[in-house]
Amino acid sequence: MIVILKKLNNTKYITLEFVNEIAIAYGITQNPETKDYMMVLNEKCKKCNNICYSIHLQKNFINWTSGNEVVDKFIQTIQLLAHNDVEKAFEWITYDKFYNIKYIAANEYKANWIDGNLYDWDINNQNWTRKNQNMIVILKKLNNTKDITLEFANEIAIAYGITQIPEIKGYMMVLSEKCEKCNKICYSIHFQKNFNNWTSGNEGVDKFIQDIQLSTHDNLKNALEWISYDKFYNIKYIAENEYYEANWSDGKIQCWDNINQKWERSDKYMIVVLKKLNSPKFSKLINEVVITYGITQNPETKDYMIVLKNYYNNKCKKCDCACGSIHFLLNFNNWTSGNDDIDEFIQGTQLSTHKNDVKKALEWIPYNKLYNVEYIAKGGFGIVYKANWIDGNISFWDDGYQNWKRISQNMPVALKSLNNSENISLEFMNEIALHNKVDNNSFIIKLYGITQDPKTKNYMMVLEYAVNGSLRDFLNENNELDLKIKINYLYNIASGLENIHGNEIIHRDLHTGNVLKNYETILITDMGLCKPADYKPSENAKNNIYGVLPYIAPEILRGQSYTKAADIYSFGIVMYEVISGLSPYHNLIFNDFLATKICLGLRPRFNTIKVPQFIVHLIKRCLDANSLNRPTAIEVRDKLWEFNSSYKVHSKANYTGSSLLSLNNLPEPKNSDDYYEQNDDIITKNSSDSLDHI
Repeated sequence: MIVILKKLNNTKYITLEFVNEIAIAYGITQNPETKDYMMVLNEKCKKCNNICYSIHLQKNFINWTSGNEVVDKFIQTIQLLAHNDVEKAFEWITYDKFYNIKYIAANEYKANWIDGNLYDWDINNQNWTRKNQNMIVILKKLNNTKDITLEFANEIAIAYGITQIPEIKGYMMVLSEKCEKCNKICYSIHFQKNFNNWTSGNEGVDKFIQDIQLSTHDNLKNALEWISYDKFYNIKYIAENEYYEANWSDGKIQCWDNINQKWERSDKYMIVVLKKLNSPKFSKLINEVVITYGITQNPETKDYMIVLKNYYNNKCKKCDCACGSIHFLLNFNNWTSGNDDIDEFIQGTQLSTHKNDVKKALEWIPYNKLYNVEYIAKGGFGIVYKANWIDGNISFWDDGYQNWKRISQNMPVALKSLNNSENISLEFMNEIALHNKVDNNSFIIKLYGITQDPKTKNYMMVLEYAVNGSLRDFLNENNELDLKIKINYLYNIASGLENIHGNEIIHRDLHTGNVLKNYETILITDMGLCKPADYKPSENAKNNIYGVLPYIAPEILRGQSYTKAADIYSFGIVMYEVISGLSPYHNLIFNDFLATKICLGLRPRFNTIKVPQFIVHLIKRCLDANSLNRPTAIEVRDKLWEFNSSYKVHSKANYTGSSLLSLNNLPEPKNSDDYYEQNDDIITKNSSDSLDHI
């Protein structure tokens, strides 16, 4: 076979040199004359198993240098990723390959490139073929050679390589005039070329505007620009709406004028609204509802302001009608929670109510709109109250009365207060955000809005009130339920859990105290411990286990991260509890010994209760020590639908609030020896007795 012998440059760093090779390596040899050690390599790429573009580019590394190790390394890394797509490879291009070099803007030039870009490898001539000879390219200064990757990432134009102006020693990107996405000179290219000619004076605002401009491509509908304040005149403050009206001398961007190489504008001297900018994120939300032209800054107050089309008596640009978003937007000046984060979050939900779908819109509910406030319970993270809400929740917009039509006036609601939330906590905002994300499901408690206790200053969630209380309490008082009813209750819970998991959220605290009964519907509540499915806990939080011990999966007891499968384990315990009428581990003390037994395979037992094998098998799958063997929420839901029925509880567990558990040195989770051998029980008496001696 043919091999390549390549000199080892540094025997102290042999590993690094082999890592940098993309060819298949066989070994090391030594030239007896020069005494040089050499790598023995295959001609082929170890990824492609053929002589790909990366191999040809790598062989040429010794024939060029930029004179800068960082630049060389960057180009070589890109070339080694080329494999079968050479057009993505960068080159080091000597400056003498360019002619007709013309200044076009600060740190930017236009030129013709003699060679043109790489196209293919010519096997016969053992050289590169090229295309687009004498093509026009843009030479743009590299501001920071230590962070080349970031500078290229911020470019939307096709990149060919790097060069250096010999006189000033400055490195420059060699770019196509065309956008990489559109393969033409689109609107984004024109915007980007102008970035050096303006600034708002605030990096965050600049980045926000630039990101919007770079996303325009063929559509100027959402484009924003930085508008100097001196472009406005006849500026008048409209007190009732807390904004300014003004005339804009330039008018809005219409299209690109190729002849004059500038933006063509329309509606010069148009009337616009100037409204104080709370945050760029809020501006993006507004931009989805109302035509937004840009951002400016009042030179006297230093306030940044959104420049908007006058949206009073106007249509939503997304719906092309006066949808719910517009009606909510017109009311923003009439309320505040006193906290910018809460205001912005509520407004964000309201600006998403297009086509008059107001189901997920939250409200700021003044505390004086609530009466008969009475204490219900105290949990691990706050207090729950019951109250009556005078107004009732929003149903639809009444065009005749120009106001929201409401239903269920004086309806009972639950108020959930988080401790010490006057200075709003991340936990409170997390619960609001995640609850709102899954709030359109029939089996999850409805969130109506937020209020504030005027005495404690704690913010409170205003939630749907479940008239029958927790499932635990209801089942304690109703222990003769039909199996079909029990299965139906479990189906409700599984449906709610499937919705939570479908939104890539993990509940993390599912038990019968966090499941409520409202007439004939069972609802999941208490999203306080919910986290996104990709949530990564901090190192100091990994050993913090919150919850009710019998419902916590064994792998969680041992300090592993929460997964959807951990919720399924909790559901398995709930399922056992509902079907059997027994509290899990009702005859045991909840402590470290119980946690150890659970890890060693202890599971709740049905004893003499007659239970359909279908139910027992499903519970066993949910409670499997190996989380990978547990079913998904949708699978559980579908199997319960096939059977279609549900259950009861015990009072020994603390269901009211989850607590922090200190558990250490627990054994590896496993199933008991005869876990799958019994059809009518979870584990046998013998297995249970053996666990009692731990």
